[in-house]
Amino acid sequence: MTMKLPRTLWIVAFWALVVLTTVMSLLPNEQVPSSLVFWDKAQHTLGFVALAVLGLLAYPLAVPKVLIGLLLFGAGIECAQALTGWRQGDVLDWMADAVGIALGAGGWGLAARIRQQLFSAGISRT
Repeated sequence: MTMKLPRTLWIVAFWALVVLTTVMSLLPNEQVPSSLVFWDKAQHTLGFVALAVLGLLAYPLAVPKVLIGLLLFGAGIECAQALTGWRQGDVLDWMADAVGIALGAGGWGLAARIRQQLFSAGISRT
């Protein structure tokens, strides 16, 4: 499933979000803008929903690689946080990342199936 934006824009958006997620995850807590601080597990889940959707839009032919890569990315962030001295790694955060990846992949897959059914039924997009 792709949308009307050129694939290059999806790729740029995905990697920009990867960089932003990395930076925000490794900043000391007091440097994270307060408007971005809410329930920690929800932040992880929502962030990885966005990463999964953008990753799958950017690389629609590499679904397993994108999803496994995001799982490893989430684990890597938790390991890096444990090494900072000002953040801590948490396996529950990584599990929230995995939930976000699953939700993003599920939503992307559902949208692809709906789009395919609409096209096979002869309904064109506008």
